[in-house]
Amino acid sequence: MESENILVIGGTGKTGRRVVESLNNQNHHVRVGSRSSYPPFDWDDPSTYAAALHGMDRAYIVYYPDLAVPGAKEAITTLTEVALKEGLEKVVLLSGKGETEAEACEEIVANSGLNYTLVRASWFNQNFSESFFLEPILAGHVALPMSEIQIPFVDVNDIADVVVKVLLDDSYNNQTITVTGPRKLTLKDAVETIAKKTRRDIQFQAISIEEYEEGMKAAGLPEDYVWLFSYLFREVLGKPENQVVSNDIEKILGRKAKDFTEFVHRTSKTGVWNLKVNTL
Repeated sequence: MESENILVIGGTGKTGRRVVESLNNQNHHVRVGSRSSYPPFDWDDPSTYAAALHGMDRAYIVYYPDLAVPGAKEAITTLTEVALKEGLEKVVLLSGKGETEAEACEEIVANSGLNYTLVRASWFNQNFSESFFLEPILAGHVALPMSEIQIPFVDVNDIADVVVKVLLDDSYNNQTITVTGPRKLTLKDAVETIAKKTRRDIQFQAISIEEYEEGMKAAGLPEDYVWLFSYLFREVLGKPENQVVSNDIEKILGRKAKDFTEFVHRTSKTGVWNLKVNTL
């Protein structure tokens, strides 16, 4: 395969940096799309889009913080218009499984005139090790709503492998891929799995969404952050279709999706869940 010029928007994030690493290992020419890169890319500044897309053949698009937030549709519309003008061959959009607003952004990409693949992802395993669930796990007390909802958590390494495959393989053009883990488990199950593997006492407390919102506000989190997580719990996790396990990872990669237990076993070796002892 000839080397491609590929822009990875969100190339420093959970899926993006893994996509960048994989593409580099395959000797493609990768440009990371971020505010600190050159040329810089900033979702909040559409004037940066053209320079970042210039000379690129393909692009992987991750919208931060989420396609559900206000302004996402306008940004995706502008980006796809610029990408078409710059002559890109194809884009891959990371989307959220079962998010109505995200599906509106998918429609924008699908109707843009670009070749595309949509990758709809369930909640990430790595939310427990690289994101918003890590701090409460380290504190030994995880209080979350929707505690009995069954979620097919997906590993971001699997997402990255799927993205690289569909980004480079045009047989997946104009398709929607759904990526989940191989089974469902509750948030409580997930926390208990981590506690057992790390031999730590991590308490799980089921709370209401209203209590969760109040806790985020009390912690001083921005209003848009509080809104987003309330939305994800209220509107996304409870949908029956979000509790369906997909076998698209196995179909595309020819291997089974990584199980949550495998993720916990691998991640525990990094020490990320170990309590830090203050020696001062």
